[in-house]
Amino acid sequence: MARLVMKFGGTSLTDVRHIRNVARHVKREVAAGHQVAVVVSAMAGTTNQLVAWTAEMAPLHDAREYDTVVASGEQITSGLLAIALQDVGVEARSWQGWQIPIKTDAAHGAARIVEIVSDRLIERLARGQVAVVSGFQGVAPDNRIATLGRGGSDTSAVALAAALNAARCDIYTDVDGVYTSDPRIVQKARRLARVSYEEMLEMASLGAKVLQVRSVELAMVHGVRILVRSSFTEPGAPELAGGNEPPGTLICDEDEIVEKKIVSGIAYSKDEAEISLRRLADKPGVAAAVFGPLAAADINVDMIVQNISEDGTLTDLTFTVPTADYERSHAVLERAKDQIGYEIIQGSTEIAKVSVIGIGMRSHAGVAADCFKALAAKGINIRAITTSEIKISVLIEAPYTELAVRTLHSLYGLDNT
Repeated sequence: MARLVMKFGGTSLTDVRHIRNVARHVKREVAAGHQVAVVVSAMAGTTNQLVAWTAEMAPLHDAREYDTVVASGEQITSGLLAIALQDVGVEARSWQGWQIPIKTDAAHGAARIVEIVSDRLIERLARGQVAVVSGFQGVAPDNRIATLGRGGSDTSAVALAAALNAARCDIYTDVDGVYTSDPRIVQKARRLARVSYEEMLEMASLGAKVLQVRSVELAMVHGVRILVRSSFTEPGAPELAGGNEPPGTLICDEDEIVEKKIVSGIAYSKDEAEISLRRLADKPGVAAAVFGPLAAADINVDMIVQNISEDGTLTDLTFTVPTADYERSHAVLERAKDQIGYEIIQGSTEIAKVSVIGIGMRSHAGVAADCFKALAAKGINIRAITTSEIKISVLIEAPYTELAVRTLHSLYGLDNT
């Protein structure tokens, strides 16, 4: 008997019919003898509607009341799923974050989990009762509901799996796993059987939408194995793929991966904007003068490239920010022009970041050189580069995104995996 946490997102809980389908998935695991806790999101579109109503009521509103409103979506689905499970003969009850309790810090609207008191939950699971837990929420030190921010249900599920010492956390979504690239633009993209925590962190932060970064970070810290799988497969279908594992992609420690591919996947993001500051004085403190005001405005800077003039007196500084922060970044830098001392500010939102990811890159030379050669052969100009032990990211013009992704996917043999 294993203890499992199953998490279902909004697309899996769209309406009553979908919730009944989720109940069948849960019943299958109960019938296999597992102790099961289920974490649910709100029905698809519900949270957006609740957020919109809150903003319509008052653009500037109390964050505690915001949490009261937006947390209600998960309360509805937890109750409905508990009813659906009872209807198919599975003993179940719903749990809200404050009932467990899932304790958070005081940052209403973007709270972080501090502690989960799991004793009562473990006792109920041992008695054969399924716990249906509202994701995305907990209780703050002021004894009020606190929400965890976007993607918080994934975080709730992983944190609960850690607290319960679960064998696995199964994340059910509308795709059947993690792919080598976006199947919508790479027809030969293939589902990966296993991905390391580090690779998944890079993929999640670089454009892959399967998992939220916070949930993967939490899983890596606590050693929680995550299985990404589809809720739209037949609940009664055979569980074993390849003879020993359920279908999907297992996110796990690198040591569990026997065959480490040089490159595991190609990710991309079009949510990038480029800003260039021309002819700054090359002296200590210039970078701080540029990035200090941006940090104070809560604007995240990603790729940074600096070019120094031949005589060493002037420099150009180019960096990227999220597209949504492009205009605000411009305004911040224009206000700080006298302190920074640049002559010209330029920028573009017509760019994209394409990334090559793989733990095998640590032990193989020439991966970056091959990337640059392949893109050059296709006439794709690289505007900026960043690297880590397991990642190479290049900034290119947006119209070349799909060509670049397909080129690199073929280059590293991912078409044949």
